[in-house]
Amino acid sequence: MEKIDFETVLVESSKLPMVKIDRELFLRKELKGRYNPEVVEKAIRYSPAYAGISVEEINRIAKSCITAETTRVTAISAVAGIPGGFALIGTVPADFTQYFAHILRIVQELIYLYGWKELNLDSTEMNQETKNLLILFVGIMFGVNGSVNAVNKVATQVAKQVAKKLPQKALTKGTVYPIVKRVAALLGVRMTKQIFSKGVAKVVPFVGAAISGGVTFITYNLMAEKLREYLASNELASVEHYKQMVDEAIIDVEIIEDAESVTE
Repeated sequence: MEKIDFETVLVESSKLPMVKIDRELFLRKELKGRYNPEVVEKAIRYSPAYAGISVEEINRIAKSCITAETTRVTAISAVAGIPGGFALIGTVPADFTQYFAHILRIVQELIYLYGWKELNLDSTEMNQETKNLLILFVGIMFGVNGSVNAVNKVATQVAKQVAKKLPQKALTKGTVYPIVKRVAALLGVRMTKQIFSKGVAKVVPFVGAAISGGVTFITYNLMAEKLREYLASNELASVEHYKQMVDEAIIDVEIIEDAESVTE
């Protein structure tokens, strides 16, 4: 089988309907009814942790999102397990592209819950920083070495900016970019192996469907949980982190005011 180009899978999957998760609508839907309007608006403007929502509370919401997406993608995989279930999109089976579309959905849902900014998936051409960040998040889900350290470097800059956009320079230049390319290459190898094994399973009708659905439920759920656990441990999901930022800002203001009073 021809080796899968992971970046091609990423871009093609992102074009499928319902892949894009609107951050504001998603957070409003998940938080409305649980928290007062002021907290919800602050969570949307900044992040749930910044609004004072604990990581334990976010974990409960995140796990329900994982369950919902796992159920959807398992149904798709079971149908695709029947011979002739889906055709090819280029060299990639259409069912695999749809499976990956659900990976992109859960990535967006989880990162928005745990404090990341909105990804640019609206345009016809995905920008490089969005693509690179998605590669790293998927790398974490697949357990690719280097993904966590690279995202940590980006997260440090995101945490400092709070309400601003993704740090373009960190994602497209410097030490992170070579890691992105290596992670993408390794993901391509792993996906090629997965597609080949799924193709073999389809030789036996209906048994292949059962295998596809069952394996998908286990693997998708485990990968999503792996990303959730990482995001929950990051400072972007920490209420204390943002409290400390506010306290430091207050101290800075007090120092400046004291200095100004001395000079008067």
